[in-house]
Amino acid sequence: MDLLVDIGNTNLKWAVLESGTLGEMSTVRHHGGLPIDLHAAWEQLAPPHRILVGNVGGNEVSGALVGACRSHWDLEPRFAATELEACGVRIAYEHPERLGVDRWLALIAAHRSCASPVLIVDAGTAITYDLLLGDGRHLGGLITPGIEMMRDGLLSGTHIPRVEPQELADPWAVDTGTAIAAGSIQAPAALAERLSEQLARQTGRVPDCILTGGDAQRLIPALRLSVQHKPDLVLRGLALLC
Repeated sequence: MDLLVDIGNTNLKWAVLESGTLGEMSTVRHHGGLPIDLHAAWEQLAPPHRILVGNVGGNEVSGALVGACRSHWDLEPRFAATELEACGVRIAYEHPERLGVDRWLALIAAHRSCASPVLIVDAGTAITYDLLLGDGRHLGGLITPGIEMMRDGLLSGTHIPRVEPQELADPWAVDTGTAIAAGSIQAPAALAERLSEQLARQTGRVPDCILTGGDAQRLIPALRLSVQHKPDLVLRGLALLC
């Protein structure tokens, strides 16, 4: 049994891989460290054979993870690093280390599940968009602020009173709070649709769209695309590396 861990900017996710089957994903907020809930859950796990980690959450949380793995099982975790070419995927970046390992792992997982062109949207603290051809060639991507970061940036840079926005799938709003909420959801949804249209024109095929990340479900109602929601996409990429 292998333990797979995805450390994002805000959340830490994990699942076990046994006999080629990925188990149920668990999620905690890490706040730069490992919460008690995670330690309690890991105490119930059988000792893993290997621990493989994808980390974009920083050195503080990765250091805490190393300490926890040593304490629980006397094991050293292995940290995945982006490579130019792996598992049939060739990334577009000239310098592979500049592509976040979470995006790389998502590309690997998407390529395995989709034979056609695919747009991958990871809606987390930031929102990333990656375009992948059916033959595994990565065309590149975009990064924008996430939903909450977009809202916070708007409020901190204006004199708009800070009110708790109400979620709104309809693009129109009749007060400031809901206008902020709608804008921060409709903007990334519209960008995803535009990228999908551009990829369709380039390839002559309607691309698949895979959505992952903690805010994925908030975007789905606003998208006029057929979407595959895969919350454990990065963990699936780690499983393929195993």
